[in-house]
Amino acid sequence: MMLFQGFRFKRVSTWMHRMDPRIKLLLSCSFFVAFLYTELLPLIIAFLIQVPMVLSAHVVREWLGTLKGGIFFAILILVMNMLTGSTLTYSIAMVLRFLILISAFSIFFLTTRPDDLGAALEKMGVPYDYSFMFTTAVRYVPVLATEALTIMDAQRSRGLEMEKGNIVKRVKNFIPVLIPLLVNSIRRSLEMAEAMESRAWGATKKRTSLYVPKLKTIDYVLLSLIVVAIFFAVYIRLYWAIPAIELTTP
Repeated sequence: MMLFQGFRFKRVSTWMHRMDPRIKLLLSCSFFVAFLYTELLPLIIAFLIQVPMVLSAHVVREWLGTLKGGIFFAILILVMNMLTGSTLTYSIAMVLRFLILISAFSIFFLTTRPDDLGAALEKMGVPYDYSFMFTTAVRYVPVLATEALTIMDAQRSRGLEMEKGNIVKRVKNFIPVLIPLLVNSIRRSLEMAEAMESRAWGATKKRTSLYVPKLKTIDYVLLSLIVVAIFFAVYIRLYWAIPAIELTTP
């Protein structure tokens, strides 16, 4: 559940928060170039590049929570790669790829209001219906995670032990959590549907927005730097000999 908490917007006034959502989305997607590499050195550098962004955005605690929530999946990726005969170096590289990706998008969602994201998607030509569905999902996934933690605490106070027993027993123990969570989700969706109908959702095809995102000079500068960084990363992959860091199992 901590993994989803790192995708909730945190209201702080920093340069990362003021950056145009389209530029931040491109910045997050630019870290996909990490999938071009299996060497540890460039992956470590890509991960460390995100640290100043986190510090300047004042979202260190939330970001660390995202990484902590992803530890289970990171260990699973490491074990699965080792079981398939991959080397330790390659397995750790796969873990770093995963951490870089969830870290990049955690920074994006922590510093981007859902409303600003929806306006940016519309500006990029995405139909409003689809942008609304996406931003609504982004807004409510952390809410559901928080609600699930609340229900789990309430069930524990009633004597439900979720951490004991074999895997089948543990799965069964989560049923008292999933049922109220599902009921609350259905209730919330019905309330949202009624609110949308009361506001004449879909009454007109041509919508207007109070705030329209506009790129500023700093956004164009950042856009240029991101594009150059992407081409540089691809160029290094194709034409440079990357120093290898080899790890071996004891």
